[in-house]
Amino acid sequence: MLALSLDMGGTHIGCGVVRDNELLGSASLDSERARSLESLLPRITEVLRTLLKDSGVTAEGCDGIAIGFPGIVDVRNGRILSTLKKYEDAIDLDLKQWAIEQFGLGLRIENDARMALLGEQYAGAAQGVQDVVMITLGTGIGGAAMMLGKLVRGAHAQAACLGGHMPVNYRGQKCACGNVGCAEAEASGWSLPRIVRETPGFDKSSLASAAQIDFQTLFAAARKGDAVAGAVQQHCLNIWAVNAVALIHAYDPEVVVFGGGVMQSADVILSFVEGHVRTHAWTRWGIPRVCAAMLGGNAALLGAVPLLSENLPTL
Repeated sequence: MLALSLDMGGTHIGCGVVRDNELLGSASLDSERARSLESLLPRITEVLRTLLKDSGVTAEGCDGIAIGFPGIVDVRNGRILSTLKKYEDAIDLDLKQWAIEQFGLGLRIENDARMALLGEQYAGAAQGVQDVVMITLGTGIGGAAMMLGKLVRGAHAQAACLGGHMPVNYRGQKCACGNVGCAEAEASGWSLPRIVRETPGFDKSSLASAAQIDFQTLFAAARKGDAVAGAVQQHCLNIWAVNAVALIHAYDPEVVVFGGGVMQSADVILSFVEGHVRTHAWTRWGIPRVCAAMLGGNAALLGAVPLLSENLPTL
């Protein structure tokens, strides 16, 4: 199967041409300052056409377009139901019509973490596993679950994809979703600068002079012995581990896959989460395996083929 694939992340949009489990070509668009998704569609169209040409294939030879979107998505009706302060105009866009007009192709759209899980189960860290939870750590925290080989979606299309909005601290920070103490509000890319600046001793930390406070900067400073960075890093590890146990208790996976840009520090993250799961998860059958995504930033792009292959309403 041949497909065009889009992964609409918080700061970048990944674009790809996929043949089965192989990425023939890919490119990334900066979307951090985009006013709307509609304003980005001409650029996305241009990039996809360039990728088709460079890959030596045509739109006519593709089976469809698959989009991973950071919000609540009903793949069965091809509708974006809800977003959180990103691509808010997407709810009103007719993306199916865009796909037909620009490429003559049908389109399926799914939550981005679910599509990443499809990619990892099809061609990555969860191959051959039927019960999987995926947690993506980046600008936000995404979640997805698969049970008995099927994605968990629920009656209202929001089951499992709100893994980053599991409350982990009822006295915590207010989240963008309106809840209090979500994992995302306590330890994600968008909440990290506030967490760092509110940590005692920040003014004497090397992070006070950092051009940008992100997880790469945080983990680097922690490795050098910065006390504030070390404290915040430990806080984030605790949140991610508690969140993992909550999702294990909810969905009974054999494997928990961690993905997203933060996994550049996979050695630190996985060892801590593994220990926490071993101590705190109630799993009488054994211990779920905790591992890093194998496909990196390409996981959602490579989820295109399994998404388009699902037995859903006709494209």
